Amino acid sequence: ISLLPPPNMSAAAHGEQTPSYSYVVVGAGSAGCVLANRLSEDSHESVLLLEAGPKDQLLGSVRLSWKIHMPAALTYNLCDDKFNWYYHTEAQVHMDNRVLYWPRGRVWGGSSSLNAMVYIRGHAEDYNRWHREGAEGWDYQHCLPYFRKAQGHELGENRYRGGSGPLKVSRGKTDHPLHKAFIEAGQQAGYPFTDDMNGYQQEGLGWMDMTIHKGKRWSSASAYLRPVLGRPNLKAEVRCLTTRILFDGRRAVGVEYTQRGQKKRVFAEKEVILSGGAINSPQLLMLSGVGNADELGQHGISVVQHLPGVGSNLQDHLELYVQQQCTQPITLYKAQKPFHMVKIGLEWFTMFTGYGATAHMESGGFIRSRPGVTHPDIEFHFLPSQVIDHGRVAPKIEAYQVHVGPMRSTSVGYLKLKSANPLDHPVLQPNYLSTDMDVWEFRESVKLSREIFAQKAFDPFRGAEVLPGPSVQSDAEIDAFVRRKADSAYHPSCTCKMGSPSDPMAVVDPSTRVLGVDGLRVVDASIMPSIVSGNLNAPTIMMAEKAADIIKGRPALVDSGVPVYQPPTFQTQR
Repeated sequence: ISLLPPPNMSAAAHGEQTPSYSYVVVGAGSAGCVLANRLSEDSHESVLLLEAGPKDQLLGSVRLSWKIHMPAALTYNLCDDKFNWYYHTEAQVHMDNRVLYWPRGRVWGGSSSLNAMVYIRGHAEDYNRWHREGAEGWDYQHCLPYFRKAQGHELGENRYRGGSGPLKVSRGKTDHPLHKAFIEAGQQAGYPFTDDMNGYQQEGLGWMDMTIHKGKRWSSASAYLRPVLGRPNLKAEVRCLTTRILFDGRRAVGVEYTQRGQKKRVFAEKEVILSGGAINSPQLLMLSGVGNADELGQHGISVVQHLPGVGSNLQDHLELYVQQQCTQPITLYKAQKPFHMVKIGLEWFTMFTGYGATAHMESGGFIRSRPGVTHPDIEFHFLPSQVIDHGRVAPKIEAYQVHVGPMRSTSVGYLKLKSANPLDHPVLQPNYLSTDMDVWEFRESVKLSREIFAQKAFDPFRGAEVLPGPSVQSDAEIDAFVRRKADSAYHPSCTCKMGSPSDPMAVVDPSTRVLGVDGLRVVDASIMPSIVSGNLNAPTIMMAEKAADIIKGRPALVDSGVPVYQPPTFQTQR
């Protein structure tokens, strides 16, 4: 425990060398950008935002940083480490001992500057479950108003949608015949059409919402950070690796970080807020003496607070691709040839329109894996193209695919420090497919995807199956295919679980304050008590909007009695 001056001392009393702010926010990702914006709305408060990576623009230009801002270019940054932490898991014993790749954003906007721009909230029941799991006040009626507050949907507002929020959301514009075929095939297979999977009815197949605005990626940096950089009480620093939280006794009073080779310190008069994401936030807590005392001791880190939940409860979504050859030359195969790429690029650079202006994941949906399941537990993203190895290998043929995977897997893992060196990536152990239930759900996901592809709507396009391939038929063969091919959907979460202070594995309370210490919060996907049934970007932004109200002491928004779709019967799977 360092002996630092108490946090209420003025900057002058700290000595001119150590600046001080009301709030220091660590991480300018999906949550950090929201907090920087909302906390600096009060001109009496000062906010410092520290980001380990660079800005998301080159010389202030979206066009010059097209690899981030052109929606169709998303695989470029998924595959290089310029804006990306480039993590890897431990070898997965239930997946042929494969080491899995986990890209995470290290740039303004964080992973919202790298992701596939799918805007999905999850199901109302996920948030009601959080409330039951000890995150009191985080049920659906208390979360929906913050989804609405954040969202500016191009279709305007209703009870479920926001129309005027900073996070711009749009529907697909390509009108591609394969997307239409996918939605139609879903209905032929007996699933409902849903006109808004973030609204009344998640269940069914339909058109996806995307965080794309006027042909450009709309990250949390575009939505929340860059528009307010002119505020005199907000400072956003880049290329700052935060190495530890500074404590005075049990109170967090600031952070230490390195920037351009220099070690620096900054004090927080009110609070330090960690928004580094599900890997960086628990790592920084542990490096700073907050975590499992036995493990910290092994790395020679002196303990500030014993919290065994830090880094535990790691949850993620796995997915795989079911791929089918296409008999017509209408997939994105040609678009990925050099000549066409130049043409697509020029149209985007001049007008922000055309094939470059979408991530092409414009249709998808949610279904239940079996009778008795109360809300969808399998998610589909359809793509009129073939993706090989995270997009690191160019497609070989005209083909289309569906990304499919279970949403509420029962395998839970952990994250641990490799060493006390902040530059060492932590040990990531997701324990994928470690339960029989998870194996069964994946097997079912493959069968249900094949069944949709077998419907009449695909007759004009269907060639041979590429993956799993015609030789994979029995349960054992499907299971082997899953072990060989399933990959992360890039949704690590839950490593600083929010819960009741009496829960021995909770890390933060329902007000996002770290248990057992003062002046310290965590606000990002790590505080989810359990993973939601969908993608994580929209929920993370919602959580930061809600946390900002809590931090400012404002009454919580609530909308009670919002109707949510129930299937007519739970006796059948569809």
